[in-house]
Amino acid sequence: MPEEIEVPTEHLHEHMEHHAHSSGEKWVTGVALSSALLAAFAAAAALMAGHHANEAMIERIKSSDQWNYYQSKGIKSAVLGLKIETIQAQRKSVTEKDKEKMKEYKEEQEKISEKAKEFEASSENHLHHHVVLARAVTFFQVAIAVGAIAALTRKRPFWFVSMGFGAVGVVFFVLGLLG
Repeated sequence: MPEEIEVPTEHLHEHMEHHAHSSGEKWVTGVALSSALLAAFAAAAALMAGHHANEAMIERIKSSDQWNYYQSKGIKSAVLGLKIETIQAQRKSVTEKDKEKMKEYKEEQEKISEKAKEFEASSENHLHHHVVLARAVTFFQVAIAVGAIAALTRKRPFWFVSMGFGAVGVVFFVLGLLG
């Protein structure tokens, strides 16, 4: 099972809150609050990214199971085909039951193949969501870290940079949810 994405920003957030309370500058409190909001978004994005990674893996396993089933029908078909060839080589007639069974195996393989491809497509879709949401988590983490730099250095431009990274994270978060 893929590991869930962790958001190791709790320490930074606590440190920023401490500096916000001890600082006389009101914008530093804004940094702490915006970082708390970004941390909430990061946690939600990480949870969703983990969910989609798990779903992608489950769908891939289902696809693999279908392909194994497809192969088993192919083996049965090949064995029956050899039986039919052997009977024909002996100049005997092949039973209708064997002919029908051969046709049935081919039809079943087509259906199984379609289902396996559907599971593969679903897996790819979940994997795409996972990647986009993982990008959101990354941007949120960078935003929180830059916010901590802003609070520690008392340089407001870093807060604006932090908010820029956070905005990009929100874009990826929304894209990851939509699709």
